[in-house]
Amino acid sequence: EILTFEIRVNILRKKLFGGRTAVELIRNVEVQAIIGPRSSVQANFVISLGNKSQVPIISFSATSPSLTSLMSPYFFRAAQSGSFQVNAIRDIVEEFGWREVVPIYINNLFGETLIPYLTAALQENNIRVPYLSVIPESADDDLIAKELYKLMNNQTRVFIVHATMALGSRILVKAEEIGMMSEGYVWIMTDSMTTLWRSIDSSAINALQGILGVKSYVPKSKELENFTVRWKRKFQSDNPNVNAEMNIFGLWAYDATFAVARAVENAGTANLRFNRTNISSSGATDLETLGVSQNGPRLIKELSKINFTGLSGDFHFVNGQLESSVFQIVNVNGNGERRVGFWTPQSGLVKDWKSTNTSAKSSSKPKLGPIIWPGDTNSVPKGWKIPVEGKKLKIGVPVKDGFTEFVKVTWDSNSKKAKSIGGYCIDVFDAVMSKMPYPVPYEYVPFATPEGNAAGSYNDLVDQVFYGIYDGVVGDITIVANRSLYVDYTLPYTESGVSMLVPVRDNKKKNAWVFLQPLTSDLWVTSGCFFVFIGFVVWVLEHRINEDFRGPPAHQVGTSFWFSFSTMVFGHREKVVSNLGRFVVIIWCFVVLVLTQSYTASLTSLLTVEQLQPTVTDINQLLKRRESVGFLSASFVKDMLLGMKFDESHIKKYGTLEELHDLFTEGSAKGGISAALDEIPYIRLFLSKYCGKYTTVKPTFKTDGFGFVFPKGSPLAADVSRAILNVTQGDEMQKIHDKWFNNATCPDLDPTVSSNSLGLESFWGLFLIAGVASISALIIFAAMFLYEQKHVLFQFYPENSVWRKVRTMSRIFDQKDLSSHTFKKTEPRDASCHCSVHSIGAYGSSTNTNCPPSPSVGSNQIDPSDFVCLVEQGSVTGSPDIPPSPERSSIEFADYSHGQ
Repeated sequence: EILTFEIRVNILRKKLFGGRTAVELIRNVEVQAIIGPRSSVQANFVISLGNKSQVPIISFSATSPSLTSLMSPYFFRAAQSGSFQVNAIRDIVEEFGWREVVPIYINNLFGETLIPYLTAALQENNIRVPYLSVIPESADDDLIAKELYKLMNNQTRVFIVHATMALGSRILVKAEEIGMMSEGYVWIMTDSMTTLWRSIDSSAINALQGILGVKSYVPKSKELENFTVRWKRKFQSDNPNVNAEMNIFGLWAYDATFAVARAVENAGTANLRFNRTNISSSGATDLETLGVSQNGPRLIKELSKINFTGLSGDFHFVNGQLESSVFQIVNVNGNGERRVGFWTPQSGLVKDWKSTNTSAKSSSKPKLGPIIWPGDTNSVPKGWKIPVEGKKLKIGVPVKDGFTEFVKVTWDSNSKKAKSIGGYCIDVFDAVMSKMPYPVPYEYVPFATPEGNAAGSYNDLVDQVFYGIYDGVVGDITIVANRSLYVDYTLPYTESGVSMLVPVRDNKKKNAWVFLQPLTSDLWVTSGCFFVFIGFVVWVLEHRINEDFRGPPAHQVGTSFWFSFSTMVFGHREKVVSNLGRFVVIIWCFVVLVLTQSYTASLTSLLTVEQLQPTVTDINQLLKRRESVGFLSASFVKDMLLGMKFDESHIKKYGTLEELHDLFTEGSAKGGISAALDEIPYIRLFLSKYCGKYTTVKPTFKTDGFGFVFPKGSPLAADVSRAILNVTQGDEMQKIHDKWFNNATCPDLDPTVSSNSLGLESFWGLFLIAGVASISALIIFAAMFLYEQKHVLFQFYPENSVWRKVRTMSRIFDQKDLSSHTFKKTEPRDASCHCSVHSIGAYGSSTNTNCPPSPSVGSNQIDPSDFVCLVEQGSVTGSPDIPPSPERSSIEFADYSHGQ
């Protein structure tokens, strides 16, 4: 029905095993192509025969990934490589959150070549493979049971079976017998077993209940349906007592035969001969007598071009094999299987076939349908279980001489065995494990030598978990990045951080100049300048109207300084009569009040409070001075110090609180240390014993605190972390803390390390306010004064120089302002007559004899400064009864001065 003409093609049938038959087909029958062999084990040799004789080898069932690496142009795999399914299996494991799986595989080429691809895919998603279970193809039931018991005693409960159907069914039957098909277990079959499981004996099918399987998906079509009906009718006619179904391998075999027929048709049959070798057949091997097909190169060229839709779907070769397509995920129930989802290279796991064409996947919806798991349960297994029947978890604990409040191991002097193990960390772990939702048997194992000493550093202890010697570690183990590469930590149960511990000293100064220390030099200078400035401002505002600020120049300077500086004690006696002056003084008194109160408080602190300051404030000081620094023995802090470029000779270790104190007492110059770098829990314990003698300084290096250690990928880490939250959020954690650190308190763990002197930066706002107020008052006063004396500036001898006018205004400013209310209350208006420019007339001198004589009428030059005074009465005729007229007098004086 497929072949339209006779071609010399032979399909290797079930009874043809090994390469010997293939040699005979090529040498004696001179076949143009071989469809087969069916197993990957046979394929290696047959492919080498095809490559030597240029006969195409087309296999529809040899799925071993290693065959691809042969790179033979005469090998075509009319099937999907076994490596294509590993991503589907990985996504299934990832979907249910399982962190560990154990592959069980046959120890031949078919089984071994898939495992590297499978483990690599799993590890990409941080899924651990703690153990590889290898079972020989010839293993009897006892050997299989022994291997399964070994797996049962481990905590992993997720198994991937990759074997031939004959061996795989025996493994699953034995697993059911010993109880490994019960609730909590997960079994996943690879595609070969999933495709062929229906062919096993019905008695063995009961062992497969609840198993998941992965196999290639074949889309439905009318051609497939018609072919399946015809094939089943034919098969049952030939084998009436056998019940069989067409599987993917049969469809690939059918499509492969069709592809070879089309390729031969396209290549032609003109030259189907073989070139024989000249080697004598009597002394040559079978391989040396093989001929070379002349039609082979044309045939493989046409096979590479084949592209059609076959019964199995799209059929075309890419690099000599079919492309990866869709896989379906099935769940074995009863005598059949139920599809629960699909997997595609583009979309990953999807529940429905239609959704495989969508690019966006919803992570909130389940990607697989309902599954009935082993044990006939719908609950998703955790994937692991602490084996109650097996050994207890071995929990390693550190052995140390100091800081035993955290971990303390007591030894029996006779047997040299640990008599008791306790401490803060041990009690926390016991409390956490009691909160676990399931029982976890464990025992503590000291990490010690036979003599009872520490067997190594904390890094060495953590490495024991990585090597599988311990199942976990409990103690004062800090969570650090480099360790997390090999083990998993739980959530921290203590505070975090590494800080620098240094001694403190009393920095109180006992000398005659201690009173200057409360203020910094810049604040002293600024305050003094403002006292002088405020005195000047008040003098300017009060000089013309206040007798207290008048008199000889020396008296005025002294009064101004006295008034300003006496505000420090609010002892000034001079009255301030102008509103502007009062405004400035009020602002300044507030500034002085704040300054004096702050000064008093700071000076009191300096004289009465103990001034504890650290001897070292920066870790860089230690590097520059080449001073020594300490660290706790076996701690990771040593690596931190070396990373900071400390010389190893300047790094000293200590093991107890007393050793640390002694190193500080000796000092760096005498072989001790100047500072220590340690974790905050240790520092707090040390400060509680030596309170007031030491303190911590910045910087504080960030760490994640103490945590419990488990193997990488261990599911216990997540459950223990949740239990830690339950303990730390209750009062049980505080009770444990009080039990071990009841007296570990210090009232002053963080003394002030900054200077007590007050600086300008704390008061510049007050000085700014006082300065703005004073300058504003000066500007207002100057504007008012100039406005009152505008006739002098603009009408009094306009041709005079600016300097002459300034001198005139300064002399006017120096005189009393008799118009002020302060003088009106003390002097009568007609008590005397003071000469004024208003009393200067064009018609002669004043009639008032108290006035100085008028300048000569005939004078050509009159100096107006000779007649300046500030009385606002009189007239051009000298009569006191006539009010003054500034405008008139100034004009008349101007006329007179010009001789008109």
